[in-house]
Amino acid sequence: MVGLVTVASTGTGLAGGPPPAHLKEHTITIDATNLVPPSWWQVPGVTPSIYNSDPESLDASKTTERRELALKPGKYKFISFTFDFPFVVNLEGKLEFAKSLDQCIEGRGTHTLVVRCTRTYPHGGERDAYYEQKP
Repeated sequence: MVGLVTVASTGTGLAGGPPPAHLKEHTITIDATNLVPPSWWQVPGVTPSIYNSDPESLDASKTTERRELALKPGKYKFISFTFDFPFVVNLEGKLEFAKSLDQCIEGRGTHTLVVRCTRTYPHGGERDAYYEQKP
């Protein structure tokens, strides 16, 4: 039995078409320039580690500069020497993170993650007014 098979590209990720949404890289900007004193940060598996022994030759990203990363949709973690938190790049290339981080992190629904606090509990560790509420 002899047959002929014809394959036609529909532009949905096959050769010559755009990649599927879960494989598309998105430019995400990390802005940790508000952190004082200046330090280093990393996104494991994407940027160099902050846990090298010699700070003078450290290749990790510094908080004194904004950095653009090419990230595919998925779960990631921002790590500094004082705290870390998870974030997600969704299929549209926009950022998602826990609402509990809103005091320190900006950028939900955008392409720029802004880190404003050196710890995830700002104001010198004082309790949030939420905990002072009466039932």
